[in-house]
Amino acid sequence: MGGPILGFCAGRIDDADGTASLPLGPSLDQEMVAPCSVNGDCEAPLGASTMSLIYVNPEGPMAVPDPEKSAPQIREVFARMSMNDSETVALIGGGHAFGKVHGACPTGPGPSPAEQPWNPWPGTCGNGTMKGKGNNTFTSGFEGPWTTNPIRWDNEYFQNLLEYDWEVHIGPGGHHQWRPVKKNSSDPSEPVANIMMLTTDVALLKDPSYLELVKLFATNQTALDIAFSHAWYKLVTRDMGPHSRCLGDHVPPPQPFQAPLPPPPAKKPDYKAVTKAITKALRTASSALPGDTVGGKPYYGALFATLAWQCASNFRQTDYTGGCNGARIRFAPQKDWPQNVAMDRVLAVLAPIKASFPSLTYADLIVLAGSTALTDAKAHKIKFCGGRSDANPNETPFPFQPPRVFGNKLVQLKDNALVMGLTLREMVAQQARLRSPSQQRRLGYSGSWTENPSLLTNDYFKVLLNNDWVNTTSAAGQLEMKAVGKEGIYMMPTDLAVKWDPASAAIAQEFATDSTAFLAAFASGWNKLMVADRFKGPAGNECA
Repeated sequence: MGGPILGFCAGRIDDADGTASLPLGPSLDQEMVAPCSVNGDCEAPLGASTMSLIYVNPEGPMAVPDPEKSAPQIREVFARMSMNDSETVALIGGGHAFGKVHGACPTGPGPSPAEQPWNPWPGTCGNGTMKGKGNNTFTSGFEGPWTTNPIRWDNEYFQNLLEYDWEVHIGPGGHHQWRPVKKNSSDPSEPVANIMMLTTDVALLKDPSYLELVKLFATNQTALDIAFSHAWYKLVTRDMGPHSRCLGDHVPPPQPFQAPLPPPPAKKPDYKAVTKAITKALRTASSALPGDTVGGKPYYGALFATLAWQCASNFRQTDYTGGCNGARIRFAPQKDWPQNVAMDRVLAVLAPIKASFPSLTYADLIVLAGSTALTDAKAHKIKFCGGRSDANPNETPFPFQPPRVFGNKLVQLKDNALVMGLTLREMVAQQARLRSPSQQRRLGYSGSWTENPSLLTNDYFKVLLNNDWVNTTSAAGQLEMKAVGKEGIYMMPTDLAVKWDPASAAIAQEFATDSTAFLAAFASGWNKLMVADRFKGPAGNECA
């Protein structure tokens, strides 16, 4: 249709049965992880303001045709997709250069897929082969095109917005929409174009920033072409993750929204020598940060493992973002997340090793330090795959998100596992990863379940299952669980979620009695997460 295209990133993967969309709602899954108390005013992390709509209600907030109130809602919802004002206006107007809305049939589309799955939405207007089709089509319930030539790309949409005044009325489908009225016309019978606008279109005239962009795009087709082609590519590609997941002959260069990384150093460091240096650092006092104490001597293994976990655990298989490749835990905002307190100081403990190996990246150092600490702690089959690169410290921060926190810790446990791409079994095993008592205190807790964080064993599950626990609050105000009748033994609410959930508890019972099963599940989950962001095409992995 003549529209501007930046390129195409192929490689999307079809869901087998739709269950991956359940958290989008409306569903019980969605109510647990992203409840919407007022449909029409849904908040993040939901992408849309209204359940079952894509962005905002085109009729206006809560179906009230008020363009002034619609404009701020548009900005807030499009910001959830990381769209700025220019991208937002280009997408709305560029998208509405084509096609029309369908709502000429006042009796609607007919039974839904849930009501009549064998013949859903057959239409209720028209007869024969044209029943529910052509001019009898009903989809959104609004009716009409935005432009006079809705099968060709141009900037007429923006010109129409400015050329006419717009009057609200009830369309044939029963919804508020807007019809054009000639400005300063002395003849009320003077014909106007057969077009319409929605409340969300007229809203672009009521916001100063949006209005300036409407004026720009109405007079500058080239500016619209550039803005729309980049915004469209971002819209349909942002959930594809990094550029390395794209396939095809029309893939444009890496875009800023794809969090591009520089290539890793051409020369790989001697990872065996690095491992030896890390092993020495495990039990060498550092002025950068006091470590834990085991047998009266300093021990940093749990802190190294924690750093690697914090670096990697913001990976999201839902949109292929996050992970430790790039080592963005070094920069704001990640280094300032509450759960990452003092991780910069742990990294400072490792800084002399980084200085000794010029071709070693921070990303590889962080993961290798965690893996080395676990191997030292008697973990089995912990693997390491090098070749990560470091993000530029001057890059614009990307909107990566930490693992989500919920009041219901069972929901949190299962949601975090799902988003990270771990099975419940693997996630339960990760709950027993090395836990630093000193880091727990820095996080505001009274301590840990053990004062010996130098061994990865199934003792965690024995302590969890064989004790009764009482809610208490630390001196810093953190909710924690204290073992009844015992001093200095603490768990976090997420730990008790393992015990409270029947499925998780059954796994914990197995691990408590079968150390081999625990260590195998732990290695499976840890190894998976540490290379989850090492993409090679849509489904491949550099470390396969």
